Amino acid sequence: MSSHVLQYDLKEQLGFSQKYYDTRSTHLVRVETDDGIVGWGECFGPGTIAVANATIVEKVIAPMIVGMNALEREVVWHCVYNGLRDHARGGMPIQALSGIDIALWDIAGKAAGLPLHQLVGGQFRERVPVYGYGMMLQRVDDLAARFRDEAQQIKAAGFVATKMKIGLGVKQDVKLVESVREAIGPDMGLMVDANHCYTTEEAFRVGRELERLDVNWFEEPVAPEDHAGYRYLTTHLDVSISGGEAEFTRWGWRNLLEKRALDIAQPEVCALGGVSEYLKVLAMAHAHFVPVVNHVWGSAVAVAANLHLLTAMPDLPGGAHPASPMLEFDTTDNRFLEELLEVPLDIRGQVAADGCAAPPTGPGLGIAINEEFMRHFEIDR
Repeated sequence: MSSHVLQYDLKEQLGFSQKYYDTRSTHLVRVETDDGIVGWGECFGPGTIAVANATIVEKVIAPMIVGMNALEREVVWHCVYNGLRDHARGGMPIQALSGIDIALWDIAGKAAGLPLHQLVGGQFRERVPVYGYGMMLQRVDDLAARFRDEAQQIKAAGFVATKMKIGLGVKQDVKLVESVREAIGPDMGLMVDANHCYTTEEAFRVGRELERLDVNWFEEPVAPEDHAGYRYLTTHLDVSISGGEAEFTRWGWRNLLEKRALDIAQPEVCALGGVSEYLKVLAMAHAHFVPVVNHVWGSAVAVAANLHLLTAMPDLPGGAHPASPMLEFDTTDNRFLEELLEVPLDIRGQVAADGCAAPPTGPGLGIAINEEFMRHFEIDR
């Protein structure tokens, strides 16, 4: 079992409400069985977080599970969770476990000769609509103009909807959303992500403006710990409130869902505990009749895993004309989406055809890592 942290310098800084960064990074996990089957996974977290998670994978978790049966994913998962329970019921150790669990599902698919979506129950849809995530904060003179140009490019590329960042303050943020809505017109879906930068009172004021601008959802408006704030916003705003990327395991999600604190759940499979835990969270969300639109951030490994999971997601609540979940796709500078795989996913090419994308057809995740590319961008730790 090994960790691989890849990184390169961005041409210009990108930011969200909490920070700006000038490098792109990703953390991959490689697991190999005694029979020579190799599985790949990904752990959520950039930069120094990725480096720390890589150490957790190799120095903390690997000694606990090397030698166990790779096909006994639940046994492995609970061995790690119970072994770390006093220290790591969430956060970085669960992110590290997530990458290992995804790799074990990749191995299971390869051993069975089946793609991930068949392992978890089969496809409810062959293709998934894709929305383009972009318009990150940048230190430029006219950010509204930059956002307008980027939004128009995302629309022209064929994405069914788009998502933007905010976090500069209530008035300035509303102006940014107005500029993007004007650029894409009234008919394209628009989502707004605050990355938990507001108080509940501020989020309420922004939310009222987002209602006027016909925004699909208002993502992470307040701190992930503020369940009461989420509950207030879902109750008092008409715009849908989404979140959950910073929530871990079925137990964390149980608290969020039982409080009816979200209109849309956004689990992050590379963070909450991997595919094994994601399936439990999905079932629990649907049991509460809360729709799920996966949070997706990282490399082509994460995108491939999510494509499988989204095609295999049951319709909610079900009917002759169900609404499909969407795939989130990062349209900003990300070579780990475009060049990491031997055979690229070609999300942009698929989107240009019909606004949708399909998962790979091979066993497991259905992908092969370009290991020469990986070695070129791997950093020393």
